[in-house]
Amino acid sequence: MNKLKSWSLSVMCWAIVIAIFICHIHGTGEAVGGEITIAAASDLNFAMKDLIGEYEKTTGNHAKLSLGSSGNFYAQIQNGAPFDLYFSADIGYPKKLEEAGLIVPGSLYRYAVGRIVLWTGKKSSVDVSRGIDALRMPTIRKIAIANPKHAPYGRAAVAAMEHYNVYSLAKDKLILGENISQAAQFIESGACDIGIIALSLALAPTMKAAGSYWEIPSGAHPPLEQGAAILKSSKQQDVAKQFVEFMQGEKGQEIMTRYGFTLPD
Repeated sequence: MNKLKSWSLSVMCWAIVIAIFICHIHGTGEAVGGEITIAAASDLNFAMKDLIGEYEKTTGNHAKLSLGSSGNFYAQIQNGAPFDLYFSADIGYPKKLEEAGLIVPGSLYRYAVGRIVLWTGKKSSVDVSRGIDALRMPTIRKIAIANPKHAPYGRAAVAAMEHYNVYSLAKDKLILGENISQAAQFIESGACDIGIIALSLALAPTMKAAGSYWEIPSGAHPPLEQGAAILKSSKQQDVAKQFVEFMQGEKGQEIMTRYGFTLPD
């Protein structure tokens, strides 16, 4: 009887030890896979979701995605927002964070160069194949772009319109989206007749089916050099580095190319 009690006690002790160990690894997140939070410019909406899906299948780690304008994320990070990785549509923002000592030294890199397009929905009467001259049509009432105050794609849109001398005609018709994805939604919903959005959005399957685009020549605006960095405040720096390496790998580069990004050498 005493032997039975002793055996039962031993089993219970081991069960407690195992339970504590399991709770510990779940609590730290290290043994069951890390999780990072990514702040990404809205032009990465579709590309980043594909990247995260492939990354999670490959590594077993997880990534939460927050999409928005690069400038707004820059301000949030300065104020201590708890992100691990920052993907900006303007490399200038992460460079400023580097100068402020807010990113992991050596983690800043240029991950792509973006492109912009004129885009219109299938129900629109605007002929986007006319190129930039389509913006001169008197029937156009509203033109969507991202807010140039904090969205790099909005600044590129204004620069392109100025390059082609159509900004003075268009400025009073501009409807500003909080970010480039919202600008695209304005056109897709019919709230705007036409707009200037990211090529990466126009190439997404849903957008392809909903409208058509004309690619604005890259010489019409300053290059959209896009930069990423790991934040020094991140508690998952190793996992964040792993995601960057995945993105730089063959599968990650294939996804970025599919969405129209020009990749760095």
